[in-house]
Amino acid sequence: MADSNFLNVYKGQDAVRQYFDPDSGPPLPLVELPECLNPYHRDGVHIYAKLMSMHPANNVKCMPAMDLLEKGVVPGMTNTVVEYSSGSTVISMSLVARAFYGISDVRAFLSNKTSDAKLKLMRFFGLNLTLFGGPSQPEPVDERGGIRAAEKLSQQAEDILNPNQYENENNWKSHVRWTGPQILKQLPEITVICAGMGTSGTITGLGKYFKAAKPSVFRLGVVTAAGDRVPGPRSYALLAPVKFPWKEATDHIEHVGSYDSYSLSLDMCRQGIICGPSSGFNLKGLFQYLEKCKADGSLTSLAGPDGGIHCVFMCCDLPYQYIEEYYEKLEETRFPPIKNQELTKVDKYRYDEAWERDCFDVLQDFFQVPNIFNLLHSIRSSVNLSLQDILVPKSDVSIIDLRQPSDFHSYQLPGSINVPIALSAHPSPFSDPAVMTTVWTQLEEIFGSLGTDLLRGGYKCIEGKGL
Repeated sequence: MADSNFLNVYKGQDAVRQYFDPDSGPPLPLVELPECLNPYHRDGVHIYAKLMSMHPANNVKCMPAMDLLEKGVVPGMTNTVVEYSSGSTVISMSLVARAFYGISDVRAFLSNKTSDAKLKLMRFFGLNLTLFGGPSQPEPVDERGGIRAAEKLSQQAEDILNPNQYENENNWKSHVRWTGPQILKQLPEITVICAGMGTSGTITGLGKYFKAAKPSVFRLGVVTAAGDRVPGPRSYALLAPVKFPWKEATDHIEHVGSYDSYSLSLDMCRQGIICGPSSGFNLKGLFQYLEKCKADGSLTSLAGPDGGIHCVFMCCDLPYQYIEEYYEKLEETRFPPIKNQELTKVDKYRYDEAWERDCFDVLQDFFQVPNIFNLLHSIRSSVNLSLQDILVPKSDVSIIDLRQPSDFHSYQLPGSINVPIALSAHPSPFSDPAVMTTVWTQLEEIFGSLGTDLLRGGYKCIEGKGL
């Protein structure tokens, strides 16, 4: 941690590299939850969110990505990085690989059950994707899974690196190197550390660090409830083949479901702590354990010398890539209604300068406009000359007039067809969403049927936008 760079400014040709390096800037924020988010505040419990999402890569996995690549990339030889990852780890790897090593060929092996939003996000960051069927969280040793496939690919050529976050100990050692020291320096009175368990790298690294640096800290791991799914963490059963020493790095493990994870994440976001579902997952695990301690009278055993219980849980990423899932998991009543929601299905075109046409340009596009000299001669030779005599619609054009019949009969363009729209007493459809919806629906029906009829007759249907 660079205490000297308190202004958080990075300059020079390696500015982005410095920006990513935890040793070049201030520590990531540690924010205490307000009382409205902490049901144990009156019990002397202080709960802090460690915002790993505030790293430039916006997720907790950037620390392992940096350490894995630092220990794995061979300068001048490594040209490709391949990793099995659902998103955060390999996205971080792609950013670190470019910023630190100039490697742009980063490939993600991942489950075909990955959401479309995540697939688009990964492609946005330039990742080459290969999908695999079967379990979304395969065992590292499964010969049919993507983890082994990534490992096998790296064995085909010396310039391909598979960091293998599932078995490479530099995964959890990155949190011994950076995350743990940051937290202890920020909050020397810490008494509880809490982290979710996917590869188990975070809790293993934090657990090992605090065991050595401050043994009194209680180490709480959180896994997904059996049969449920939260992006990132795994169920206890799926941790069985993980080789990291996570058992000796944890003092207790809680099981948490997806509903509570998304719900608490939403609550935190609305209070200004922007975080994804795995952050709510970690907080719920902490709540569950605190409740058990309170119920059996052992809560005070978690207190430090100052009498307070100071808990830190990991906020791992941001909510934006999971927005659709929040609406799927949580009740509709959790979200404010949209007024005039009927307008989401109508009037979807932009109104800009492209909609406005100069009248003379329009006349030339849709009518056979006489030469100015012929026009003057016609006017001089005929007193009763009408607009119908001057303007003749082109053969491939149909002009549709949407005004009311009375307006149409008082004046109309030559060759136009009157298809009146039934308007209410309001002067404009923009004055009332219900009117707009009605008018727009009628327009779609009219132009749909007219377009078909006109095309059958060999005509080109021109919609008079803005006329």
